[in-house]
Amino acid sequence: MRKSLETRLNSACVHINRALRRESEPVGLAAEHRSALGVVYFAGPMRMGRLAATEMVGAPAMTRTVAILEAAGLVRRARDPNDDRATLITVTPKGSRLVTEGRDERVRRIGQALGRLSPDARARLARAVGDLEDLVRLL
Repeated sequence: MRKSLETRLNSACVHINRALRRESEPVGLAAEHRSALGVVYFAGPMRMGRLAATEMVGAPAMTRTVAILEAAGLVRRARDPNDDRATLITVTPKGSRLVTEGRDERVRRIGQALGRLSPDARARLARAVGDLEDLVRLL
């Protein structure tokens, strides 16, 4: 029986993510911590509540995550200049390096794997990337 497109895409995404995580995980930093760090890095400084909502976790869980990232020197808390009652989470230079080095390593590994594919397979993937990006926006 042939699997549905939805099932095949889900499986491919899961396996790609696992393959890229393997061998490149920072020591002591769980997936949810790396995810929160990446959100703040790419979105810029944000309030704790927005970060928790983006990561789809409660405030207590995000408070613990930010505390772990802060203790590791990857983020810092600062007063929101627009609201003295609120705190902004910002990425430190060390946190920025961790995110960019991780991204660069994943891109390098993807490039190596692409290089082992046939030119036709690379061309098909190149044509499909735009459709995948559209799919991400729809999700």
